[in-house]
Amino acid sequence: MSVQINAKMVGELRESTGAGLMDCKKALVESEGDFDQAVELLRKRGVAKAAKKASREAAEGLVDTYIHLGGKVGVLCEINCESDFVAKTDDFKKFVRDIAMHIAAASPVCVSREEIDPALIEAERKVAEGQAEGKPAQAVEKIVEGKLNKYLSENCLLEQAYVKDPDKTVQEVLTANIAKMGENMVIRRFARFQVGA
Repeated sequence: MSVQINAKMVGELRESTGAGLMDCKKALVESEGDFDQAVELLRKRGVAKAAKKASREAAEGLVDTYIHLGGKVGVLCEINCESDFVAKTDDFKKFVRDIAMHIAAASPVCVSREEIDPALIEAERKVAEGQAEGKPAQAVEKIVEGKLNKYLSENCLLEQAYVKDPDKTVQEVLTANIAKMGENMVIRRFARFQVGA
């Protein structure tokens, strides 16, 4: 017995995920009307679609500002996409603003691990080694690597828990937006300013 997929179900799934109507209907049909399973299917497809788009050049986009805490914290952020058309959409503008707000709140030091200053990593390594002193030799390496990974995930923008939805990383939010808007996007750079810092 097959489940009847109606417009209300498709609309609710679209509202929840931001995916296209046909994608939502297809996911509901494949999951036999199971909403949670349909969401999971759409997430997997979104990641796959985003991965296909990753090689495409993103040379358009926006530079946006966000000022927080009565002018005590400010962010200047550049996010690129493939076309001027997408850059002008409300969805893209909202995404850029949300990322700038996240940067103001979470204070990352770089966009990704590849950009972090090696001197910072070395300093963190020395701190971790000092904290692991006196432990068995085989445990020290695991402790140091664990602490370094924790430091990087807390300080690299793409790995941080997204302030508006801590169950997702900024990378997962970026990937979802790439799938939703149908273009490759890159968080290119940012600058965070804080009074007195």
